Amino acid sequence: MLNITHQWNQEDSEYIRSKLIEFNLANVPDDLKHPVKNVSFMVRDDEGNILGGITGKIAWRQLYVDFLWLDESLRGKRYGEELLKRAEDVAREHNCRQIQLNTLSFQAPGFYQKYGFEVAGIIDGFPGPDQKQYYMVKKL
Repeated sequence: MLNITHQWNQEDSEYIRSKLIEFNLANVPDDLKHPVKNVSFMVRDDEGNILGGITGKIAWRQLYVDFLWLDESLRGKRYGEELLKRAEDVAREHNCRQIQLNTLSFQAPGFYQKYGFEVAGIIDGFPGPDQKQYYMVKKL
């Protein structure tokens, strides 16, 4: 008889992750089988304090943007554009076919569309009832 348990621990989580990766690698073309590469660019002041940045991962010939954030004092000054451009340059250097990200309606969907991202999907009512989550993609 099998048992389903309700608990979380890091070791079990990593095991499930590794088994899914094993399954995925058995089902994708060889040209997609390469190590995941972390990508990040930071905006720092003269003292080295982080005032913004972009982070993501390259996998399966795609750049997945995890986070893009700028301090309020930098918004509207083209730092976001520069961060996106630098991340896109790295994606192109690694022969990525596209960039993917998600953003919330109160964050920056219009900003990303301005730089060539298209809406691939929308979840209405998330995280709040009058808000939306946007899944976006830019083909390279």
